[in-house]
Amino acid sequence: MSQYDTNLDKNNANYVPLTPLTFLKRAKEIYPNYEAVIYEDRRYSWDQVYKRTVKFASALNKIGVKKGDTVSFLAFNTPEIFEGHYSVPMTGAVLNTINIRLDAKTIAYILDHSEAKVLVVDRQLHVEVKKALKILNRKIIIIDINDKFADQSKCEKIGELEYESFLNTGDENYDWKMPDDEWQAISLSYTSGTTGNPKGVVYHHRGSYLMSTGSAVAWNMPNRLNFLTIVPMFHCNGWGYPWTIPMLNGRTICLRNIDVKKIFELIDKYNVTHFGGAPIVLNMITGAPESDKKKLKQKVYVLTAGAPPPSIIFKKMNELGFEVMHVYGLTETYGHVTQCAWNDAWNEFDEEKQNEIKARQGVRYPNTEGIAVMDPETMKEVPKDGKTIGEIMIKGNVVMKGYFKDKDATSKAMSGGWFHSGDLAVIHADGYVKIQDRSKDIIISGGENISSIEIENTLAKHPSVSIAAVVAKPDEKWGEVPCAFIEMIKDKPVSEKELISFCKETLAGFKVPKQVIFCDLPKTSTGKIQKFELRKKF
Repeated sequence: MSQYDTNLDKNNANYVPLTPLTFLKRAKEIYPNYEAVIYEDRRYSWDQVYKRTVKFASALNKIGVKKGDTVSFLAFNTPEIFEGHYSVPMTGAVLNTINIRLDAKTIAYILDHSEAKVLVVDRQLHVEVKKALKILNRKIIIIDINDKFADQSKCEKIGELEYESFLNTGDENYDWKMPDDEWQAISLSYTSGTTGNPKGVVYHHRGSYLMSTGSAVAWNMPNRLNFLTIVPMFHCNGWGYPWTIPMLNGRTICLRNIDVKKIFELIDKYNVTHFGGAPIVLNMITGAPESDKKKLKQKVYVLTAGAPPPSIIFKKMNELGFEVMHVYGLTETYGHVTQCAWNDAWNEFDEEKQNEIKARQGVRYPNTEGIAVMDPETMKEVPKDGKTIGEIMIKGNVVMKGYFKDKDATSKAMSGGWFHSGDLAVIHADGYVKIQDRSKDIIISGGENISSIEIENTLAKHPSVSIAAVVAKPDEKWGEVPCAFIEMIKDKPVSEKELISFCKETLAGFKVPKQVIFCDLPKTSTGKIQKFELRKKF
């Protein structure tokens, strides 16, 4: 022990667990009357948001929610899910945000696997949720979000409790809980893997805090910014921005549904300065009819991630007044951990070359300790030649705790002291990473991960299908879409239309193959399907 370790121990004065919950408390104390969250005709100050989250936390506590419990949200980008990022962890419980586009079977699996005690759900999602609850076949407390700006023709009551009335059963003086340890879980997000069932990714308070601070630095985010919630808050906790924006006393403008005309209207009305979105959203913005567009009053800063964007999108967005930065990450890394940080020397290049550079995945965020491209067998870094392919490996405090209830998958993903992304890439001489392919057969469509095996398993249930292989097909609008290659059983013909309809019966719409091709599938000598040969067709 050195002299710097003698009588210099951690204590309550010099060591406090890191947690993003303190960002909201600070905003309320310093800027109580500043606008914090805006949604249609609802406007909340920091004082109001704080009181609402504390009351909701208190109400949850009164019905028995405690440390280690799971509270699930199935919600659009409205104030309720923003508040859930604080109210749920204030009780010591873990926030589980669920993709609103999922089918009933997958929703039921997540509610069961996570052991959710409470489900907060938007009434517009009643069809799939009611099916899921029947499949779940166990008691769970349901709290409805009754949003008057939802499509009322599609809204039905689901549970016995309603969000606002339930919130008002809470005490605004509730003594909410800081985490005992910054390693304590704060959220649980499910991501599609290479198996049919999604895996639960567990975040801790420390990582969520560091993601917030790192994002602000990497993106040069100023105080008092106006942030538009285009990225769903169910996806990687909205890339962490429900925690980041309060730290900066920014305004969060909620966008319930992706509507390009509405996006331009909100940018104009609230002087939106920042938003994030998958490349498909950027395509929608640049391809919108002139009648839907509004001339920007100021430069708007945009992050894009979810699928490698085509370089042309940077040119199109720039012409409209948007400055786009490409970032890369995974659900397992709290969202983005690399950025295509700009080097002034590149200003001398022509526009086409600049846009090609912008499409690279880039270099590590300041909150990320390590990004490398390695040979996954030897765990040695590949040469920085822009040609040699390896796997992107990540190390740092913004790597997940692990996969919920899946020790083997966690150990495999973290083997060798690095998180294995499953994304194959090259690294250039300047240290910038560029993805070439995915070792996992995950299809990223409109920013959403789709398991090819889940689709294959569905197709295999059709009586006419002998073997099915699903790969990503490039798509101008969605980035990628599922395409199925089918070997039929002899004397049992089936059409493309029939197979697509068959998939629609059990799969969420975005998972349904957009094309079916009938052929003899290429295989190895051991019978393994050579998917890389199928991809070559595109």
